[in-house]
Amino acid sequence: MENNDLFARLKPFLNGNLAAPMMLVALLAMVVLPLPPIMLDLLFSFNIALSLTIMLASIYVLKPLHFSAFPTILLIATLLRLALNVASTRVVLLEGHTGTAAAGNVIEAFGEFVIGGNYTVGFVVFAILVIINFVVVTKGATRIAEVSARFTLDSMPGKQMAIDADLNAGLIDQDEARNRREEIMQEADFYGSMDGASKFVRGDAVAGILILFINLIGGFIIGVAQHDLTFSEAAHNYALLTIGDGLVAQIPSLLLASAAGLLVTRSTREQDMGDQIVGQLFKDPKTLAVTSGIIGGMGIIPGMPNLPFLILATAGGSAAWILNQRQKDAAVAEIAAQSNAPKETPREQRELSWEDLSPVDPIGLEVGYRLIPLVDKNQGGQLMTRIKGIRKKISQDLGFLIPPVHIRDNLDLAPTAYQITLFGVTFGEAEIHPDRMMAINPGQVFGELDGIKGHDPAFGLEAVWIDVSQREQAQAQGYTVVDVDTVIATHLSKILQNHAHDLLGREEVQHILDNLAKTAPKLVEGLVPDVVPLGTVQKVLQNLLEENIPIRDIRTITEAISEQAVRNPDPETITASTRMALSNSIVQHLNGTQNDLPIITLDPEMEQLLLQALQATTDGSASLEPGLAENMHKKLQEAAQHQEMKGESSILVVQAGLRSWISRFIRHSIPGLNVLSYNEIPDNKQIKIVANIGR
Repeated sequence: MENNDLFARLKPFLNGNLAAPMMLVALLAMVVLPLPPIMLDLLFSFNIALSLTIMLASIYVLKPLHFSAFPTILLIATLLRLALNVASTRVVLLEGHTGTAAAGNVIEAFGEFVIGGNYTVGFVVFAILVIINFVVVTKGATRIAEVSARFTLDSMPGKQMAIDADLNAGLIDQDEARNRREEIMQEADFYGSMDGASKFVRGDAVAGILILFINLIGGFIIGVAQHDLTFSEAAHNYALLTIGDGLVAQIPSLLLASAAGLLVTRSTREQDMGDQIVGQLFKDPKTLAVTSGIIGGMGIIPGMPNLPFLILATAGGSAAWILNQRQKDAAVAEIAAQSNAPKETPREQRELSWEDLSPVDPIGLEVGYRLIPLVDKNQGGQLMTRIKGIRKKISQDLGFLIPPVHIRDNLDLAPTAYQITLFGVTFGEAEIHPDRMMAINPGQVFGELDGIKGHDPAFGLEAVWIDVSQREQAQAQGYTVVDVDTVIATHLSKILQNHAHDLLGREEVQHILDNLAKTAPKLVEGLVPDVVPLGTVQKVLQNLLEENIPIRDIRTITEAISEQAVRNPDPETITASTRMALSNSIVQHLNGTQNDLPIITLDPEMEQLLLQALQATTDGSASLEPGLAENMHKKLQEAAQHQEMKGESSILVVQAGLRSWISRFIRHSIPGLNVLSYNEIPDNKQIKIVANIGR
């Protein structure tokens, strides 16, 4: 019971919550407070053991990311070693005159073992260790870390696109794609941290050299000038202490630098380093056999060390023969296993089925690889959220559910380009600048902006791509400034609104009727297919959407279809009757709640001429003289522009027989002009004729 209580009390100190703060406090204490020799012995021994543990961990780890805490551990170990250097320097300079054991037995043992009574040998050995650590291992590890960090960051877009491609192809699911994206981010963070952490190792090697000269020169001066030591005594004491102190610092430093080099040079595959090296180095026995032959040839040359070379040649040749025999035995065993195995009848290739055909996406957004961050939430992209908001708003405004937008990358596009498709057909495309903002000229601005000139992809207005810092200046000059997410979202919204009728299929129409049946079951009961086919209902709704009339009031629309379909099942006739039923909604949508309705009319002579042209054909198209059609189109366009400049709606009112044809005639060339028939004007509206178009 007492042991359990003790463990419970020590548990907070044993876990990682207090370990790091306690270590930092201990490092600060080592720098400030003097340490006794026995404490220095324990800390130097711990430092060597820690460095050896870190190096072995980096050898046995299967993958660099499995040791992602290495940069932090490297920094802590470096700080520990530097703090020990400061503490040992204080003891060496204060107590070095008392003898070689002044700084503890560890420093004394390392110094005596290396020097062996010769100070020159000690300095040379220390210099060699410093050169190996600083020039070879540390410099190489630093360079590898820099290159790995740069190439890891540069390869991120390609890896992201590969993940998206596998996800779109159905090779992986959403969870695996998310895990692979997180692994890519962790890899970038790890190599970025290693690039910075390797600088600590390099700085530690430089600090070791400086501390060596400080201890040696400072100790010699203190010993001779303050403690009246002879030249030989001061040289003996402080040289041994300095070199011993340098060695117990440089050996852990060399181990950590080697660990860093081993870790950054590892491949990203999960494989033990020993298995990886042996498996690749001795995979082919020819390598070992040729090497043994060369060594054996050198061993028979007179004057060469024959015995060592011949022993190595014999051992290498024997190992090559053993490896070759093992590979032959494995090949024979594999052939025997294949011959003894029951022969399987070749499997016939599965017959192609309808499941092998992937359907075309109703709505698609394809982006170049530099635009991937805009649609990737892991990289802070907000475009997906914008698109969901657009779908919700358009669905509520029009009265049916807009299909999901399938977003994917397209390597055939320019890096900063995108295209919007409906059922595989491109309806909009543009090239943008993701690091800039678009300043749109709404028609009247006060000055010009420095930037890349272009056009708004949604409405074709003149625009300039500007730096983010120019936003306030552009707004002050009258420009409308939007970010790239808004540019793409607005373009998508415009296309969806213009082509909503193409997105309304029979499946969507059936869903609309099913929802209506929940509130008005008698209205829907027997409508399809007893009164009218589902295709006719779909065509009527498409006709309304094609002229920007929402189908939210599906109850009124269904009643109008039911009444008219009994008398005339023609979709165009049903559409005209439905428009009359929706007249209040249509006019309010165009002109608001104002009582005065400004309209444009056609001259009676012009209307009569158009009616005669329509009656002369059977397909609902009028054959007009080119000059007459061009003149009418020009005048209608001028009248619509005049209304737009006044801030009023552009509404052309004609006879019912002409409405459908004229609407198709100007739909794409004068998109702002709406065509109504006289029958569609509510009785409570006061008509105000603003223009009359004649011949």
